[in-house]
Amino acid sequence: MKSRFAILIASLLVALSSLLAAPQDKDAGKKPQATPAVQAKKESKKDQKKEEKKEEPKEEKKGGMTADTFSGLKFRMIGPAVASGRVMSLAVNPRNKFEYYVGVASGGVWKTVNHGTTWTPVFDGEGSYSIGWVTLDPNDSSVVWVGTGESNSQRSVAYGDGIYRSDDGGKNWQNLGLKKSEHIGRVVVDPRDSKVVYVAAEGPLWGPGGDRGLYKSTDGGRNWKAILTISENTGVVDVALDPSNPDIVYAAAYQRRRHVFTLIDGGPESAIYKSTDAGARTGTS
Repeated sequence: MKSRFAILIASLLVALSSLLAAPQDKDAGKKPQATPAVQAKKESKKDQKKEEKKEEPKEEKKGGMTADTFSGLKFRMIGPAVASGRVMSLAVNPRNKFEYYVGVASGGVWKTVNHGTTWTPVFDGEGSYSIGWVTLDPNDSSVVWVGTGESNSQRSVAYGDGIYRSDDGGKNWQNLGLKKSEHIGRVVVDPRDSKVVYVAAEGPLWGPGGDRGLYKSTDGGRNWKAILTISENTGVVDVALDPSNPDIVYAAAYQRRRHVFTLIDGGPESAIYKSTDAGARTGTS
């Protein structure tokens, strides 16, 4: 009996040791599997993050510029200076400070009626683009006088074709002669009588002769009389009336000649002239 009992105990111990030595379940250490619905939701979030990363714009480099940087910029005209060259003359309407004219050495005559906010070219249809002087009739600001041919002596100088007048604020123009003057320094209208006009004509720059000297009209520019002639080489660059007595006239003579290689800028014939009888007799001052 004891031997049988010992055999039974031994068998139980062997069986127990076999159970203890058996390998654990392979899936026992694994995390529990997610349900199909939960797994699909996770994959959807991953895809969404990938798409957001792709769509995210590249960060612009510091100081970099793109087309959008300049999208708000537009070209606009800011004045007659862009028309080309030097501004030679400015004439303001004394009765309307918002209206004035600008004469450009190689860009015609421009007009503004809104204090320079916008400009209109009013001389493009005429015979010269070079302007020496612009002035308004002191008794009628709609009458505009233009002396063509810039009053300069450089090699790039442009010449004109005489004196012009407009009676309607620059809409229409008449060429009133002195076509061979080529360069006009100033135009002055007698404040007592608009028909009396003086023109300082410099004459051709590159050669002698032409309409050169101080000219006067007593019929609004229909006819001209040379009241001061110095020589074929010297013209008049400026003229002024005494405001207290317009019969007193001052004129500046300017001797000059342009060559490719040099400029004769002044000479013994350059002088100031004065008349006390509106040009009937003129003497050196």
